[in-house]
Amino acid sequence: MPLWRRAAAEGMAAFALVFAGCGAIVSDSRSHGALGAVGVSLTFGLIIMAMVYATGHLSGAHINPAVTIAFTLGRHFPAPDAVAYIAAQLLGATAAALVLLAAWPDQPAQLGATVPSVGVGAALLYEVLLTAILMFVITAVATDTRAVGAAAAIAIGGAVALDALFGGPVTGASMNPARSFGPALASGTWGDFWIYVAGPIAGAALGVFAYGLVRGSPSR
Repeated sequence: MPLWRRAAAEGMAAFALVFAGCGAIVSDSRSHGALGAVGVSLTFGLIIMAMVYATGHLSGAHINPAVTIAFTLGRHFPAPDAVAYIAAQLLGATAAALVLLAAWPDQPAQLGATVPSVGVGAALLYEVLLTAILMFVITAVATDTRAVGAAAAIAIGGAVALDALFGGPVTGASMNPARSFGPALASGTWGDFWIYVAGPIAGAALGVFAYGLVRGSPSR
């Protein structure tokens, strides 16, 4: 499949992630907590599961610059294609955040922007480890033929929801620079934004390394 088509699939999936996930945060804020932390976490997990099923066979369903970078570092993905994927993910996430801004000009909950509720050190540690857990799961189901491929979307969506359940109140459980970039740009919320770039990228690399350590002989 041509690179532009695969990149377009990535952009559409990133759009869906931010529109649904951050939209849930906005709705929860406007409805005074009707969804709650569990509802928001499930929204993020379900939209990722749906998009993995929808685009996994087209683009591999990275939907996340940190995942693309980690796959590239782990030699599971060609570096030239990574640039197009990352650009598409950022564009898709930004477009979704701008749609939310158009719908909610008063910017409830900063349109879902990720802001840590703890110190910088703790927030960075959380983002690293949350992403490492997610990337460990992704690497297992996406690169090892011994894993059950049909359940990949459920496993990845479940990991996202689980991380969001316990990490959301701490950092927003971004695990994804694109997911944080779109709302930050649309709402102008840039406080400690670097955490949501450095943390997920380091965590994704850690997750790939950790799975490579325990997998044994490679099975692509």
